[in-house]
Amino acid sequence: MRVVDLSMPVAPHFRWRTQLSITGDIAAGDQFRVSRLDTTCHGFTHVDAQAHILADAPTIEATPLDRVVGACRVLRLEGVAPEEEIGPDRLAAADPGGTEGEILLLASGWDRQRDSTKAEFWRHAPWLNRAAAEWLASRRPSAVAFDFPQDYPIRLLLDQIEVPFDQHVTHDVLLRSGVTLIEYLVNTSALREPRCLLSAAPIKIPGADGAPARVHAVEGLRV
Repeated sequence: MRVVDLSMPVAPHFRWRTQLSITGDIAAGDQFRVSRLDTTCHGFTHVDAQAHILADAPTIEATPLDRVVGACRVLRLEGVAPEEEIGPDRLAAADPGGTEGEILLLASGWDRQRDSTKAEFWRHAPWLNRAAAEWLASRRPSAVAFDFPQDYPIRLLLDQIEVPFDQHVTHDVLLRSGVTLIEYLVNTSALREPRCLLSAAPIKIPGADGAPARVHAVEGLRV
């Protein structure tokens, strides 16, 4: 059995305000060291609930764990070019095959091409077109996980440029159809096998529309 950590560290980042404050100094005689974290629920590696885009939809604590923890197949997209538009043919060629209800993990190794703490990670990223999002939905997965900013407009948000919502194609197609999104994985190049057990359980925050997750893959199991 082999465990692969696929999570971004929650640390100071140009995109998201993140503050870790610490009280208590054990070396000075305090009994406890206590950390407090202030950050967004949609930064770093996280899970989106349907309430992220739909009024009166389930929030993150209502996302069943069996949608984000379970059998996963890896669609290897290594070699993807900067700003490449990914369509359904590319996904189909990368799909090792499996059954409905599995998690699909799109593994481009993008964090090996661009540093996720730099703007170029977002501005130069590959992205999915609507046909690709519809192809993913047609596989009827429980969730889809991405290691790159998968919708073209995500890069535009760095400059506060808003576009019609339907251009956020994975959010519009997948979340709207009940497929959970697992976003901003890293270290997918460390995965060796076409199948794994993926755990992307979000923090249980009642009323939130998303939550950070410590995502990891377990290889060497029969799933």
